Amino acid sequence: MVELRGAGLTYPGPPPVRALAACDLTVDQGEFVTVVGPSGAGKSTFLNIVGLLDAPTEGVCLLDGIDTGALKDRERTSLRGRRIGFVFQSFHLLPHRAAWENVALGLLYRGVGHDERRELARETLVRVGLGHRLDALPSTLSGGERQRVAVARALVGDPSLLLCDEPTGSLDSATAASILDLLAELHRGGMTLMVITHDPAVAARGSRTVAIHDGVMSELEPV
Repeated sequence: MVELRGAGLTYPGPPPVRALAACDLTVDQGEFVTVVGPSGAGKSTFLNIVGLLDAPTEGVCLLDGIDTGALKDRERTSLRGRRIGFVFQSFHLLPHRAAWENVALGLLYRGVGHDERRELARETLVRVGLGHRLDALPSTLSGGERQRVAVARALVGDPSLLLCDEPTGSLDSATAASILDLLAELHRGGMTLMVITHDPAVAARGSRTVAIHDGVMSELEPV
């Protein structure tokens, strides 16, 4: 699914800043990998490379066997839109759009018609337990419900990889647990997950954990 071969990223200076040292990592279809490390360690840089938001300045990043560095910008954007879903700590929902409209928004750019967008959004919201909140505005939703809408938005295009950056960071412990249960359910259904976190309890949910410290990646042994 994902393969990094000596992939790293250095931001140009002066002076140059090496945000992520060259690293090797293979993530197979259906794995649940958590990524831990302190703030500023390089976790977000790693996520941006895997998520095709940034190209590595050394090495290669392959997604489903495709060398993403060999793609043109438009091709990389298209691949990202078709294969990868993103969930962030901030929900990034449009405040004056209903839940289903927020979920359906990404499908608009694929040329999917209105009725099909609404139906796909409905099905996906049902999948994450929000079938009863289709027309609710974000201001009327709880934090956990808003994050479920964000998860549904990431899933509606049927991606092969779900990338989550601190998905429970702004939630209370009970609500966070419900979101982690949802991610675990998606994993059991065959979804490939990569979750960035600084919370050991979240990291423990993964089947594998890698750590990034000062831009250097290492794999942690299971506890």
